Amino acid sequence: MKEDEELERIKQKKLSQLLKKAAEPEKKKMPASNEPIEVSDATFEDMIQNHPLMVVDCWASWCGPCRMVAPLIEEMARDYAGKIVFGKLNVDENRKVATQYQIMSIPTLLVFKNGKLIDRIVGAMPRQVLEPKITKHL
Repeated sequence: MKEDEELERIKQKKLSQLLKKAAEPEKKKMPASNEPIEVSDATFEDMIQNHPLMVVDCWASWCGPCRMVAPLIEEMARDYAGKIVFGKLNVDENRKVATQYQIMSIPTLLVFKNGKLIDRIVGAMPRQVLEPKITKHL
């Protein structure tokens, strides 16, 4: 009999915890993506709205400076996983976003915080120059 009462008490406590957790509003969680995420015209708006801090690398396959920046973006995606989400937007394949944000030179990094454009970084540069321009927004 005592065991039944104890079991019922545990079940009620667990049920109470589950109900309390279900009633809490869901907070935006930063996914721990450790590599850049492919972004397109179709996914762009959702991506910037659903990630508190997102850096979108606007690039093209024929662009030499873009190829120089790509490994830096990959490194920083690993180093800042859970803090900053990095995305890659091919401007040749996604002209809508490129036009909307008036991308005239590549590489261009667009920095979004809570869905709002807060910074634009144009051109290739070494990591020690690029990184502080991005991390100042943390």
